[in-house]
Amino acid sequence: MAKETEIKLRASAATLDALRAHPLLKKRCKDGWQRHELSNCYYDTDTRDLAHAKVALRVRRDGERFIQTLKSRGQSLAGLSERNEWEWPLADATLDTALFDDSCWPAELADLDLRRLQPVFDTDFVRDAAEIAWGRGKARTIIEVALDQGEVRAGDQREAIAEVELELRQGEPAALLELAEQLAAEFPLMPCDISKAERGYRLHDAASYTLYLSAPELDAETPLDEAVARLGGHLLAGSQRLAEQYRWNGHWRLLVDWVHQLIDLRALLGSLGQAAPRATSRDLRQTLDELLADWRPLAAIGQDDEEARRQAPQRFAAELEQPRWGLFSLRAARWLHERAWTQGRTGRGERQGATPLGQWLPRFLALEAAELPLLRAITEPELIEQQLPRLERMQVWLHLARGALDLPEADRLYGELGKLAPLSAHGDLAGVAEQARLIHGLTPWKALA
Repeated sequence: MAKETEIKLRASAATLDALRAHPLLKKRCKDGWQRHELSNCYYDTDTRDLAHAKVALRVRRDGERFIQTLKSRGQSLAGLSERNEWEWPLADATLDTALFDDSCWPAELADLDLRRLQPVFDTDFVRDAAEIAWGRGKARTIIEVALDQGEVRAGDQREAIAEVELELRQGEPAALLELAEQLAAEFPLMPCDISKAERGYRLHDAASYTLYLSAPELDAETPLDEAVARLGGHLLAGSQRLAEQYRWNGHWRLLVDWVHQLIDLRALLGSLGQAAPRATSRDLRQTLDELLADWRPLAAIGQDDEEARRQAPQRFAAELEQPRWGLFSLRAARWLHERAWTQGRTGRGERQGATPLGQWLPRFLALEAAELPLLRAITEPELIEQQLPRLERMQVWLHLARGALDLPEADRLYGELGKLAPLSAHGDLAGVAEQARLIHGLTPWKALA
């Protein structure tokens, strides 16, 4: 067994061509680019048992060699994934299930009849690969850079492959983020949390592909720093999956959900007080503000404007042709991976970061509630428009950390607070006033006060 640690970056054919000759890679390349023509057949059952267990099984032909590979469920952050991988050489392209045993085969599939495994989809692509040395102090770091171009095939369905894979051969995972970030500052490289296998499943059977990620489990004992890492990673990964899926099919709801993920991520960064000195997240907050300034109005207008919805995919494609989204995603991933918000904190910030959510979260919500002029909004509803960032800070925690909060009817409070922004955006001041009155009378609001 080996542990595969890699980043996948969606690219264009033109970008792949430019990267082959890029000085950053060329001067660190050990033995030049090696070309491989890879043909891969993926297997599963007719009920997609392997897909549901987050397992990928394939037989690959690389020249005259045949390799059977099993990849297990792993962890991912902004395209940086770590998972276990088993490989076996084969005499030909025939799947050999006798190679599986308890050391590699997932326990949840122990009762699966392996005779049900069958070909599901194929991926064929040309890979130009090179190993480069990447300096990180005195540590020796080797990264394989692979430029892949080809297609995924499932029946009559086709999808092009054009991506960069950075795989860690030796050293620390942070080196992958550093290299990816430097490349993404120059080229439109989009971190992609969707593997070639997932794309094959997406083509073959949309029901076997899971788009939305489960929220992390937090409880009252979870330290604030740990909650930031888990929630930030969840929101960033979710936004990337939504961006990729919207790029692929252009379904309007996905764009709206992508914008909401960015709103939640911005609210999270703005809610941390001295636990995250503002200087540590300034660049991320600035880029998020720029993205939301461009995309939040469209998400609102498009709810009622069919022409805006129709034009949005082309506008989104233009966004992805620029470095902004990919570079932000990689910088945010590195910020989370290195827990950069903990750097340069005061003693009070250190204590706050170590505080269990069961203690920190009620105080945070109570302070935000005290600053929200809800009672005044009953007679001056126009005040709410200036309070949207505060509302969003409260909502992200009520939504994603309610398991750590001992507050009656927390879900009801989350839902009712969420109605204020749409009412304000539509200029329905009477509706805002009535909603403020309703919230002010709720049991959870009184408990915060």
